[in-house]
Amino acid sequence: MEPRIRRAQPADLERLGQLAGELVRIHHRTDPSRFLLVDEVESGYARWFAREIGRAGAVILVAEQDGAIAGYGYATIEGRDWNALLDDHGAIHDVMVDERARRSGVGRALMTALSTELAALGATRIVLSTMVQNEAAQRLFAACGFRPTMLEMTRS
Repeated sequence: MEPRIRRAQPADLERLGQLAGELVRIHHRTDPSRFLLVDEVESGYARWFAREIGRAGAVILVAEQDGAIAGYGYATIEGRDWNALLDDHGAIHDVMVDERARRSGVGRALMTALSTELAALGATRIVLSTMVQNEAAQRLFAACGFRPTMLEMTRS
């Protein structure tokens, strides 16, 4: 069943916090010296998203499947960044799909919708980052037209 993609609403914040918390935990489990894990990460993310939902230049989408939120995507419009050598751009920060809904088209639908929304806001280029170890995400992003351009390296 095709997921239904829509803008996030305040009623979605608890579920968004849960999914974002799992995203943080996945990163932290992979490399705890690089990725932070704070107490009450779910409520912290829910508070962050509550501010971002209404902010011009921010896009938070949810994917519904069988009447439940199966994933979300978060992206923003960013200005010129001299450190990253990027002109004005869209940035996809989060794409998270509930484990039970993976490989069902939810991730691709979120990526397509985020890209469309960012383009409508004026983004002529879109960037994202992904963990080196997350090969499944890298395959999805490549299938959506993204290519590798940078590799972050950490020393701890």
